[in-house]
Amino acid sequence: MPNSDKNRPIREIRYGTVKVLVWENKTANGAMHNVTAVRLYKDGEDWKETGGFHADDLPILAKALNDAHSWIHDQRAARKAS
Repeated sequence: MPNSDKNRPIREIRYGTVKVLVWENKTANGAMHNVTAVRLYKDGEDWKETGGFHADDLPILAKALNDAHSWIHDQRAARKAS
């Protein structure tokens, strides 16, 4: 993926090996947000990402997703206030 601001997440929330990224897309109707979630793991010497989660990861994933939701909500509220 190219290293430009257009292709970078606007927010990263990470708890250990669980990572949630918030992406912002500018539209005619204002900013829209998308969220992706991955689990990091080590394969030999290399770090990799997967969309699969272990059962023990689920409470952590839920917290990270909740934090992403709260952050997006706060951004929308700030935009409405300005």
